[in-house]
This record gives sequence, C-alpha cells and structure tokens, in this order.
Amino acid sequence: MTVRRVVPNLHSENPERHGEFYGLLGLEEVMNHGWIMTLASPSNPTAQVSVMTGDRTAPAHPDISVEVDDVDAVYEAVRESGAEIVHPLRDEEWGVRRFFVRDPDGRVVNVLSHR
Repeated sequence: MTVRRVVPNLHSENPERHGEFYGLLGLEEVMNHGWIMTLASPSNPTAQVSVMTGDRTAPAHPDISVEVDDVDAVYEAVRESGAEIVHPLRDEEWGVRRFFVRDPDGRVVNVLSHR
C-alpha cells in the first residue's frame, strides 16, 4: 500500500475565514464543495489542509484524511483488525471511494482513494 497524502481536517463554521488566513501562509484554494474547502501549497501540492463545516454524507467529522492507492485493501485490513468502522466503504459523487475508521484515541480517520 502507498500513502499518497495526509491532510488535517479542521472544523469551522466559517471555512472562508480560514481560507483567507491560510492564504497568508502561501496556501491556495484547490477544492471547494461549500461544506469542505482544501488549500494547498502551489510548490508542493500534497502539502494541504482542509476546512469543513461538517461532512455532508457521513455521520462524523473526520479529523484527518489519508489518501491511499488501494482503499479496498486498506478497508479489509482495518476491518480484520477489529478497529471501529465509523462510516462504511462507499463511492462518493465527487470522485472518491472512502471509509472512516476510529483511531486508538478516538479520532476519526477518513481513508480514501480517487476513482
């Protein structure tokens, strides 16, 4: 399995305000679905931060996103480990396949691959 990127997901009722702030640090908006906005470094596109009001299609707000090359294989490994699956493996309309799992300290991890 290959990890492609790891992105912290910050919760905010006003993502646009964070976009302005992180813009001061050199990050630029690369995605905005209204409820989640991702900002990235123009010189290093995998250096990212996402700001979200809440997850539109899942029961929990993920604390971190981990993009992998084979989400199905990771899902099976996590499921077999007995870790708590918070949101089942599914295809989302914006082009990702993902699931949520709870880490040992209770944080919610969004594990995804782009289709």
